[in-house]
This record gives sequence, C-alpha cells and structure tokens, in this order.
Amino acid sequence: MTERKPYPSDLTDAEWALIEPVLTAWKAAHPSVSGHEGNYELREIVNAIRYQGRTGVQWDFLPHDLPPKSATYYYFGKWRDDGTDKTIHDLLRWHLRESKKRLADPSLVVLDTQSVHVAGGVPASTTGKDAAKRVPGRNGAWRWTCWAWSSPWSSWPPRLMRTPPGSPCRTGSPPAPRAP
Repeated sequence: MTERKPYPSDLTDAEWALIEPVLTAWKAAHPSVSGHEGNYELREIVNAIRYQGRTGVQWDFLPHDLPPKSATYYYFGKWRDDGTDKTIHDLLRWHLRESKKRLADPSLVVLDTQSVHVAGGVPASTTGKDAAKRVPGRNGAWRWTCWAWSSPWSSWPPRLMRTPPGSPCRTGSPPAPRAP
C-alpha cells in the first residue's frame, strides 16, 4: 500500500498496538471461505471506519486513498454484529480509566432521571417534560438515581439507591427515607 497523508481520525501507533491483537485474533478465527486474505490492512480498515464515524460522510463517499465502502462496511458490519466493536470499545475504555489510576470498570453510575426518555406507550399523565432538553421524562422522581455495586465483581442487577437532591451517591449509603 502506498503511503498517504494521515487524517486526524487515523489511529496512532499506541492505539493500534492496543487493538491489533483483538483484530488479529478475530481475523484468524474468521478465515475467508475462498482463502483470500484481502487487499487492505486491518489498520487501514479501522482508519476508514473512524474517518466515516468522525466526519459523518456517507460510506460511498470515503476518500479514494482509504479502502472502499465494500471492504470497509464489510468489516464494520461483521464487527458490529459479532460484538467485536464492543470488545474494542471496552478495551479502550479500560485502558483509559487505568491510565487515569481508576478501576477498569466504574463502581457507580449516576443518571439524571429528568433526562431519561420514556417508552412510547407510557401514559402522558405519568410523565413530564424537561423543557430545556425537550425530552419526556417521569414526574415525581428523585433528582438522582444511583446504581451501586459493592465490588466490581458483583452480579447484575446492581442495588438501586434513591438519594434526595444534594446528597452524594455513595456505595453502601442507606436508601433515602420515603416521603409520607
């Protein structure tokens, strides 16, 4: 393959070093039926997928110096359907969290319930609307709802804790008292 001028969305050498083993193992586990190894390097395929994701360009309009839609979308679809994209996403997230001296998996998740969308069939009488964000949500919910794990290895579902506004959501804190 000829050298090309890099795009801002291209993988760095460090990023490629992290995901290359995953993609190499995937390629080994999914040999071509015809025995054809492909004309494009996996790194260039990933660069094309990242270019499309970053710019939002249609697949057919990928630049000529990147692999064509036929090759790029083939791998994109395969990786999306078999979960390889999620594996890479988790790997990169874990690496980023550990580089910041944090646990690989978060031990606490906080959701602003005012911004949580409701299902289409939910009665209008039980929902409200966040006027700033223009999204429907539940009326009368506590401001913060926290899911907490006692350890990173706890099983699903996490314990649900409701805490009043202004209270920090902490693992192990008792549930907030209910209003009479």
